[in-house]
Amino acid sequence: MSLDDNILDPAIGSDNIAPISITDEMKKSYLDYAMSVIVSRALPDARDGLKPVHRRIVYSMNESGFTPSRPYRKSANIVGAVMGKYHPHGDSAIYDAMVRLAQNFSMRVCLVDGQGNFGSMDGDKAAAMRYTEARMTRAAATLVEDIDKDTVDFHPNYDESTKEPDVLPARYPNLLINGAGGIAVGMATNMLPHNPTEVITAACALIDNPQMTVDDLLQIVPAPDFPTGGIIMGRGGAVAAARTGRGSIIVRGRATVEDHLKGRSRIIITEIPWQVNKARMVEQVAECAKEGRIEGIAEIRDESDRHGVRVVVEVKKDFEAEVVLNQLYRYTSLQTSYGVNALALDKGRPRQMNLKELLQAFLEFREETIRRRTIFLLTKARDRAHILAGLAVAVANVDEVVRLIRNASNREDAEQKLLAKAWPAEDIKPLIDLIDEPGRKVEQGVYKLSTIQARQITELRLHRLTGLERDKIRADLEEIAKEIAGYLEILQSRDILLNLMKNELIEVREKFGDERRSEISDVGIDIDDEDLIMREDMVITVSNEGYIKRVPLNTYRAQRRGGKGRSGMATKDEDFVSQVYMVNTHTPVLFFSNMGMVYKMKVYRLPVGTPQSKGRALVNLLPLKEGEVITTLMPLPEDEDSWKDMYAVFATDKGYVRRNALSDFTDVRANGKIAMKLLDDEHLIGVMAINEGDDIILNSYEGNTIRFNYDAVRVFAGRNSRGVRGIRLAEGDWLISMSSLKGNIIDDTEKRDEYLRWASAQRREEKVEISLTEEEIKHFAENEEFVLTVTENGFGKRTSSYEYRVTNRGGKGISAIDKTEKTGPVIAAFPVDEDDQLVMVSDGGQLIRLPLHNVRVAGRRTQGVTLFKVSEGEKVVSVTRLADIGDDEENDNNDNEVENINPETGEIIQSSVDSEE
Repeated sequence: MSLDDNILDPAIGSDNIAPISITDEMKKSYLDYAMSVIVSRALPDARDGLKPVHRRIVYSMNESGFTPSRPYRKSANIVGAVMGKYHPHGDSAIYDAMVRLAQNFSMRVCLVDGQGNFGSMDGDKAAAMRYTEARMTRAAATLVEDIDKDTVDFHPNYDESTKEPDVLPARYPNLLINGAGGIAVGMATNMLPHNPTEVITAACALIDNPQMTVDDLLQIVPAPDFPTGGIIMGRGGAVAAARTGRGSIIVRGRATVEDHLKGRSRIIITEIPWQVNKARMVEQVAECAKEGRIEGIAEIRDESDRHGVRVVVEVKKDFEAEVVLNQLYRYTSLQTSYGVNALALDKGRPRQMNLKELLQAFLEFREETIRRRTIFLLTKARDRAHILAGLAVAVANVDEVVRLIRNASNREDAEQKLLAKAWPAEDIKPLIDLIDEPGRKVEQGVYKLSTIQARQITELRLHRLTGLERDKIRADLEEIAKEIAGYLEILQSRDILLNLMKNELIEVREKFGDERRSEISDVGIDIDDEDLIMREDMVITVSNEGYIKRVPLNTYRAQRRGGKGRSGMATKDEDFVSQVYMVNTHTPVLFFSNMGMVYKMKVYRLPVGTPQSKGRALVNLLPLKEGEVITTLMPLPEDEDSWKDMYAVFATDKGYVRRNALSDFTDVRANGKIAMKLLDDEHLIGVMAINEGDDIILNSYEGNTIRFNYDAVRVFAGRNSRGVRGIRLAEGDWLISMSSLKGNIIDDTEKRDEYLRWASAQRREEKVEISLTEEEIKHFAENEEFVLTVTENGFGKRTSSYEYRVTNRGGKGISAIDKTEKTGPVIAAFPVDEDDQLVMVSDGGQLIRLPLHNVRVAGRRTQGVTLFKVSEGEKVVSVTRLADIGDDEENDNNDNEVENINPETGEIIQSSVDSEE
């Protein structure tokens, strides 16, 4: 009959077809599948810490007699027994699970004692099951101990041909000690191994004090403990995992740095993170070295053997091994993160548990196991005592017993006669009372035998009727009476039961406990980028147009004094190097902008270049807004704790100043932070670090100058203040510069003026009569500084700092130059040294550089001399001091930015640009 015939057959009516929603059926079927995977495959049980396949392996080995005291048996034999009786899912799945139970680098406490090749840390697979042999370990035997004493429930196997345990009667918290991992449907678990000594100690402590908190338990079990050791970085992840059941733990391999031949060093790795493939890790190191992600590796060798791990990383000369090691942590699996998800089956339901809940689940199970075992033993003891009581009655009345049996026609008749008689038992009444047989109390000195007792009496051998055997029966009865009393005490007192459980845990701890293998480091888990950068001296160059770069100091070869040097930066004709700093890669640099923002960057984050490269524009490195320019760069000490003893002074074009501790700027985000609160039309014109006792000098566009001690500006606690008035400016005037002078200015005005007359005469090579001593002249000369003042029309001069008297902050100041229509307003004013050079740029693109010793020293009230003959309609817009210039005899060679290195000090002694003198 065809399918169509079946459909049309009237015997099969529509009433026999039940419509089913495919949606409901899919939901039900998928839910059944999901629960099957969760309960019967992927998740461990919180009681014995095993998944079904592992439980079946251990139970089958115990049932087959592959115990620690027996010889090894072929793994194929074990796998076959497991697959045939309990786990019909393929031999490879069973063997792979068994192999892991035998790997001491995977399991904290191994459950299988393997003989042969069971894999390695290099990812090598185990030999085929026909080649390897195995048996249970003592720890595995402890898991199944007392399983024959009705301690756990059993259920039918897959074909109902036999039964298997729901859970093993584990004597220790195996789930915490060995951990577990598995992916179910919609959920997953990942539990890390712990130290057996710590876990069992914590379990004992929880027995003594059930009110212990997770934090109390963390004092005993501070973190996981991996079979392969390693270093756990920080306690935060372990604490979170213990408190909530979820967390992330970072583990590093153990490595040491050794000095080697010819000044080289090498890194010795002796421990690697848990479950990391060592061979793959070595490949990662080699790949990183080849790709340039890790610099400084000359060679890597794996010298591991049966005694332990040993991976040697040879470090190139002139490279810091600590930096290379930090790079290994960052870029290879030598540092690994483990996500903890403590999900396990609790009473058949998946549940995420914290450390205390996991211990409580085990202890509750163990308490029930001991109770069931005690009931089983009590029942067995009572059964044995019952038989012994009957034998005791028989031997006490041996003549009558023999007579009844001899006169009986058969065995059944003998048993009936024994059951019918009331036997005198007054002399054994104390023993019968002691074993407390239910319903078998001796009343009025007589004792009724049971069927079992009668059968045992008929099976007595004649030698049991001797006096010696009678005494043995009595002694056995007394002994078993004590056992029964002990079992009853356990069942009647929970304290005794808990004490028994605690003693059993201590016994297991003494057998399998050991020292912690994984070290716990309180150091933070993050590696800062700075730890990956080798400390190296750098030269930072900044151009007038805002281009910046860093160049290794060793790039500049040492030259003789007066050498031509080498090009330091490729600049446009109208650009030049305005700032040069000697720093190292770890030096922090603060960048202050005209809008009152501050940005922070370590030197190693600046673009590295060659002496001839142009560098990168600051606007491409910092998140500058439209119209925002960097006005000040401030390299600072690496130790940011020392910043609290340093101060920075801010100045705005409105004449306001503010002093802050530099420690206010240690925490600067990537997008910067407000350094000073400004008005809408106000700009920050300068920031400088100032030493205690120095004076601050402010210069305005209209040529006014004020000098006051830094103590006149109090230290502000916040950054949102505008500060205090530094100089009172007239309408249309603004502040153009701020600088500092030595604060030990000579207070004696007459002697100061006399020294100024003497110094002026010396410059004119004239003689003048003065009353100053040589010591006083020397003192004045050592403390004298010169302030350069330049106007828009190219006039300038140097003026002695003694001509700028110290006044109170907030005044109008004094005139710094005889400002006229010829000179124009002041464009720049700052202290200079005689060996410095000066670069001036006009708004027409003209540039001139001249040594400052060619700029005459003149009084404060003079106009100065022409420094730059600007074209008609042009004006000077930029004046830059180039410090530590040195001899300029090579300036006519038209080399852009020549930089020389002092061969004695290693400092830059020359920086120059195209001369248009």
